[in-house]
Amino acid sequence: MMRLIVVSAGAIGLILLVAFITQRLVRARTAGMSIRMQIFLALAGIVGTFAFGVGLLVLDRIEARATLLATEAARDEADAIARFVGAEMRADAVSIRDIATSMRHEGTNADVHLVLLDADGRVLFGESERELGTVMVETPIMVEGHLLGRIRVIKPTIIMRRLLADFAPTILLISVTLGAAAALAAAVIGRAIATPIEGLTSFAVRVSEGETSAVPPQAHGQEVKRLTKAIDSMRRELEGRPFLETFAADLSHELKNPVAAVRASAEVLDEGALAEPEEARRFVARIREATARIETLLGEILSLARIEARGVDSSSEVDVGALARAASEAAKDRGAIFELTLEDDAIVRGQPNWLARAIDNLVDNAIVHGQPSGASRIIVSRDGGRVAVRVVSPGAVAKHVQTKLFRRFVTTRAAGGGTGLGLAIVRAVAEAHGGRAELARAGPPEVEFRLTLPSA
Repeated sequence: MMRLIVVSAGAIGLILLVAFITQRLVRARTAGMSIRMQIFLALAGIVGTFAFGVGLLVLDRIEARATLLATEAARDEADAIARFVGAEMRADAVSIRDIATSMRHEGTNADVHLVLLDADGRVLFGESERELGTVMVETPIMVEGHLLGRIRVIKPTIIMRRLLADFAPTILLISVTLGAAAALAAAVIGRAIATPIEGLTSFAVRVSEGETSAVPPQAHGQEVKRLTKAIDSMRRELEGRPFLETFAADLSHELKNPVAAVRASAEVLDEGALAEPEEARRFVARIREATARIETLLGEILSLARIEARGVDSSSEVDVGALARAASEAAKDRGAIFELTLEDDAIVRGQPNWLARAIDNLVDNAIVHGQPSGASRIIVSRDGGRVAVRVVSPGAVAKHVQTKLFRRFVTTRAAGGGTGLGLAIVRAVAEAHGGRAELARAGPPEVEFRLTLPSA
């Protein structure tokens, strides 16, 4: 019963291992083979080959030893029978043929196949054909120094078969154990190698998304430390000039439309529209609208530059719940209803004006992008040493902008006066206070922005 359980468990484990490897190899056709899988296959091949070789070697040695034991036992029996037959022929003065006749009448042991041959090798009793799984030993029958015949013992190797049957489950269990050890070793080694690479990849992605305060992961191992230092040094060297070039290009793009509107309106007024009061008022209104947008954009840029360059000048204990309540009241004045939920006391250290600005920007973003028919919520909660402000509104964020929302000048409502700097300011405020701003849910049916800050 125990043998059956061991064999069944080993077979199931082998099937699961093959299925796992097959599934990962199928995935590797499209996604590429991971380092973990490469290490696993290498170790599995080495350990599998080793276990297979050891198993064959053990089985071969067992078979050889069992065959030797069976041969020795057959030789002992053949010698004993030959001595007995020789003694009987000498005492009773009978011939080898008389002995064969007597053996036909008496029969033999079913486990031992005897063959009696005369001095010329002719078979007098039994069948001399040897079957598979047997050993054969032949001993001469000597009487007073004369060869009178031969005894051939053909014996099945029952001991060998039993030994192989007994050792097969053990060998299978050892092979499965070695396979499991190889899988565990591959997982540990693969994790040790892949984790630093995954950490550096995450760090590079955060930097590419504009998280300039991202800290490189802690490195272990001489090679990984050198790689981390090289990547971080390269980031610091490259972030200056490309950032200024990108910033200048984005700023000029954002200013192009309102400046063009001012110039076009001025040209129309200069060409005679001043003589028509109604037309003049319309173009003056356009100029005021464009200049207001320019002023708003420049104000947002200055705010963002100030918080990124100086950080938080002074800090005090701030009740985030009170700031969220004020943002909810301000939204109500604009005709938007936000359900406020204060789950715990939420006190942080920071600058109230900047924190209020960040929460207001999140609420404003929800008002502009949310669906008017749905209910919006502001949830303030505390989890251990962190305070979270969640602004939830019905709607969805397009997939192509989900990873870019917190970058400068990324907006989906440029035609409606959006500057694309509101969420960038939220991120900068969060980082200046040691926190994090993120898109927690992109919808549908709901979009959730989360501002997380360390509690006081």
